[in-house]
Amino acid sequence: MKYAALVTLAVLFFASCGGDHDYAPKPRGFYRIVFPKKEYQEYTAGCPYTFRYPKYAFIEPDKKANAKPCWVNMQFPQFNATLHLSYQPVNSKKDFNELVEDSRTFAFKHTVKATSIDEGIIHYPEKKVYGIYYTIDGNAASSAQFFLTDSTHHYIRGALYFNSEPRLDSIQPVLNFIKQDMAVMIKSFKWKQ
Repeated sequence: MKYAALVTLAVLFFASCGGDHDYAPKPRGFYRIVFPKKEYQEYTAGCPYTFRYPKYAFIEPDKKANAKPCWVNMQFPQFNATLHLSYQPVNSKKDFNELVEDSRTFAFKHTVKATSIDEGIIHYPEKKVYGIYYTIDGNAASSAQFFLTDSTHHYIRGALYFNSEPRLDSIQPVLNFIKQDMAVMIKSFKWKQ
């Protein structure tokens, strides 16, 4: 009996030591992301602006208690992301300056987690569309924000958020994809007369 147990243990030991096995841990895997075809449609609701947005997104009114008319959310359900758009009429130079400063303040609130924040000028004088685009790098809650204005009557602010923990390494492909849609939206943006 003792001999049989010893033989069995020896066989198991030599069987487990045989072969050239690589015992390195498996590399971390990521979900496969299937990106839809880029197709756009016009947003022309009863607000003082229009723009093109992707067909795989949908727009709904902002449902917060303090939401104002023409505050909308562009939802990207397959990417678990939301582009919040908040419109404000400009009634005075003081209002305009406060709105622009608020936009900058909201973007720079992310400096705690951001590795950098870059500003890009938006300038389409033929359509009277001007603004600033903020690219926020790092694990910040919002990776892209912007505002658009005609400098006299209209102002809209946009902020992109993912509805998950911000991890730039895992959302980067989706972020780049949605940023292309944001670029189309900004380039096609018009104020209604």
